[in-house]
Amino acid sequence: MSMEGGASRKLEFQDSGLANKLFGPQGANLALLTEKSGVAIETRGTSATLRGETDLVEVCAGVLTQLYGLLREGRQVHPQDVDCAWRILLREPGADVRRIFMDTVYVASPKKTIAPKTISQRDYLEAIRANDLVFAIGPAGTGKTYLAVALAVSALMRREVKRIVLARPAVEAGEKLGFLPGDLAEKVNPYLRPLYDALHDMLDFARVQDMLETGVIEVAPLAFMRGRTLNDAFVILDEAQNTTPEQMKMFLTRLGFGSRAVVTGDVTQIDLPSQARSGLVDASRILQGVKGIGFVRFHEEDVIRHPLVGRIVQAYEREQRQGGGREAERRDVERGKERA
Repeated sequence: MSMEGGASRKLEFQDSGLANKLFGPQGANLALLTEKSGVAIETRGTSATLRGETDLVEVCAGVLTQLYGLLREGRQVHPQDVDCAWRILLREPGADVRRIFMDTVYVASPKKTIAPKTISQRDYLEAIRANDLVFAIGPAGTGKTYLAVALAVSALMRREVKRIVLARPAVEAGEKLGFLPGDLAEKVNPYLRPLYDALHDMLDFARVQDMLETGVIEVAPLAFMRGRTLNDAFVILDEAQNTTPEQMKMFLTRLGFGSRAVVTGDVTQIDLPSQARSGLVDASRILQGVKGIGFVRFHEEDVIRHPLVGRIVQAYEREQRQGGGREAERRDVERGKERA
């Protein structure tokens, strides 16, 4: 039914219990959807009436309908799922959210299933499954490393590979390695911490420790890869924007039989000296079109945040726009007083 300045659409959900889960505690999921879209959503019993711009009403209707379908299949729906479904359908209105969310990568526990949450993450998984080498390029928070580790753990559990090798360049950012306390392993450990965090999120601590001690999982600085050939392994190079072209070539030529590799990085966050070239930038130019190599690019809209984080970022951006000038003026006044 058309309305002045927009449209209205009524959705009916048969199961009251599932409808309540869909709407969220005290309507929290609907409130989040309204915040994202600007569409007003009113509920009565198991029905929801959406009012707003026609295109946005249709996207919101698709979000609620598809998430209700997930609930009917026994899946849980969290605020993050509402946010992700909204972004998927806003970008690709005909997308099958159910198929994306149900593409299980790894079951970490009965309550935790790792699956893609964006179109780019779906494309990323498909690229890794289709190629022996994949480059994932994009900003932090898009799931590049996390999903790669999940796929590696899954491949190890299914005995598709015999080991996992996780590598990172140990690029100094403000502190010299030589000045840090401890032996070499202790010096480089902070650089590798994000990879350990991902592992511990998927496997219990004791199991990770056992696999590390037996070499089934290896987490090491990129320099430790030189001179090796990695057979039957799932190899991940993280923060690859901080490799030199020589390091990147060295890493890529370590790949042996029965292995696959994933290279992740953000070309906007290069910490190399200004005169140095990034191996990731070079590789993305040189290797385009090479058979067996896939490239997936993530964008800012693929960043997955807690809804509150998004509001915090918006608040800081708003303050910067509104108060940045006043703050600069205040500092100038203070400097003037000091000179006087």
